[in-house]
Amino acid sequence: MPEHDFSIERGVRAAHLAPAASLFWGAFGAKLGFALGPDRKAEAFLHRVMDPAYAVSAVDREGALLGVAGFKTPEGGFVGGEWADLVAIYGRISATWRAGTLSILERDCVPGILLMDGIFVTPAARGRGVGSSLLEAVVAEAVRRDLAAVRLDVIDTNPRARALYERRGFRAVDETRLGLLRHIFGFSSSAEMHRPV
Repeated sequence: MPEHDFSIERGVRAAHLAPAASLFWGAFGAKLGFALGPDRKAEAFLHRVMDPAYAVSAVDREGALLGVAGFKTPEGGFVGGEWADLVAIYGRISATWRAGTLSILERDCVPGILLMDGIFVTPAARGRGVGSSLLEAVVAEAVRRDLAAVRLDVIDTNPRARALYERRGFRAVDETRLGLLRHIFGFSSSAEMHRPV
């Protein structure tokens, strides 16, 4: 597939939400497995809480989903969810400790900065410019919203993603170390990266 043999769309098509939940879990399951697993429940939860208005997606000429980049604003985000959503999927007791665990990873929005909330590309589409195009679409969304920068966070166990972000103009501005929590989440630190727009 040539680099431009796909299109970038604002939002995520309704028919793509279930595949997007599966792809999101495939990309972030190692990080979120303790809080959201097992797989079947995690994908059900993600499908339930995804808001397609807070994302851009890559679609091939046949209409198949190739990738998604979500973002978060003070008004909402691609992967949200409330207490009731956790209870609906996991039950009240299980939802209690899961909510506490997820709160550790929560990132607040900062005025003037668009917070990227996950990017993932299908295995078959990797290396074809889809990820770079999605990143540029998120930057364009920040411009459209008259914001000054885009922020994302990348974990230390994903050097390939960090290299992509650096090539696309993102620079590390801070680092968070998890200490003993690394045993729960499977990574030791995350870098906060910004790109002015």
